[in-house]
Amino acid sequence: MKRREFITFIGGAAAAWPLAARAQQPERVRRIGALMNTAADDPESQANVAVFLQGLQQLGWTVGRNVGIDYR
Repeated sequence: MKRREFITFIGGAAAAWPLAARAQQPERVRRIGALMNTAADDPESQANVAVFLQGLQQLGWTVGRNVGIDYR
């Protein structure tokens, strides 16, 4: 193999390597902790959670896909 062919091969592999490594990473799941001072079966609490989830969805966040919520 000639020197120029070798350098071209190494340069091409070095340029493509970060793209291949980035493509294999799974999407990161962010965590949100929600501290609530009401009961889980309280209608007002459920309405607040529904509005919160709707706002997240409008911003492009999907529970279970790219965001997880822990209620306490």
